[in-house]
Amino acid sequence: MSAFSHRDLRLRGIGLMCIAVICFTGIDTIGKYLNQLLPLSQVMWGRFVFAFLAVCFLPIFGTSNVPPREIVGSKRMSLQLLRGLLLVGSTGLNFLALQFLQLDQALAIMFSVPFMVAALSIPMLGERVGPRRWAAITVGFLGVLVVTRPGFGGIHPAAIFSVLCALCYAFYSITTRMLASSDSSETTLFYSNLPGAVIMTALLPFVWHSPDKSYLYWVMVAQGVVAALGHYLMILAHRVAPASVLAPFMYTQTVWVICAGYLVFGDLPNRWTVVGAVIVIGSGLYLLYRERVVRGEAVPPSIDSMR
Repeated sequence: MSAFSHRDLRLRGIGLMCIAVICFTGIDTIGKYLNQLLPLSQVMWGRFVFAFLAVCFLPIFGTSNVPPREIVGSKRMSLQLLRGLLLVGSTGLNFLALQFLQLDQALAIMFSVPFMVAALSIPMLGERVGPRRWAAITVGFLGVLVVTRPGFGGIHPAAIFSVLCALCYAFYSITTRMLASSDSSETTLFYSNLPGAVIMTALLPFVWHSPDKSYLYWVMVAQGVVAALGHYLMILAHRVAPASVLAPFMYTQTVWVICAGYLVFGDLPNRWTVVGAVIVIGSGLYLLYRERVVRGEAVPPSIDSMR
C-alpha cells in the first residue's frame, strides 16, 4: 500500500470517528430531552429496542466476512450477556444523572472511564501499569474532583450517578476487551443492545406513558437509530485506522456536547467544568501516549465508545 493510500485510510477513519462522536452526543441530548417528558424506563426502552432493530439492518452484516450463524452464536455467551447488562446499568445511570446535570458536566465525568479501565486492567486482565500511567490516572481523577467539587458546593449530587455510570462502563469496556479474543466485533455489536431490549420490553407494560405529542415516538426511534449508527461508524473507523490514531478524536465530543447543551437546553459550562475537563482530557491523552509506548502498538480497539 502506498504512503498516500495509507494516509487516506487514516483520514477516512478519523472522519468516521468524528461523525460517530456526533452520534454519541445525539444519544445523550435526546435522552436528556425525553427524560423531561417520559418515564426513564420508557426512554431506555426506546434506546435499546430501536438500536437493536437498527443494528439488525445495518449493512455491516451484509458486507461482513462472518457468516450470519456465527454472528448470532457467541463462544462466550454468559460474558456477552453480562456485558449487555453492564450497558443497561451504565445507560440507566447516565440518563438518571442527565435529569439533573448539564451534558458537559456528565461528559467530563465520563471521560474518567479510561483511567478506571487502566486501573481495573491490573486485577482483571493481568496488565501492568507503570508509575507514569499511575500518575496520569491520579491527575485524571483530580480533574473529575475539580468538576464535581464534592463538599464545596459543587454540582448537583446526581453527579454520583455519573461516577457510578463511568465505573459501570469501565467494567463494560473490560468485558469488551475480554471478548475480542473469542467473538467477532459483529457478534459483540449484535449482543450489545439485546439484553437491554429484552429487559426494557418486559418492564414496558408497567411504565408505559403515552406521549402527549406524536412526534415523541419518532424521537425515541431516532435515539436508537443514532446509537446504532454511532457504534457502526466506530467499527468502520477501526477497520481502516489504528485505535491509537482514532482515540484522541473521541475528545472532540466536548465541542458537540457544549453546542448541543446550549442550543437545546440553554446551558453553558462553568469555569470548574472547563478546568476539570481540560485536566481530564490532558491526562487521558498522556495515558493513551504511554499505552502506545509501553505496548509498542495500538491497544485492541473496542467496538463501543463512551455510550
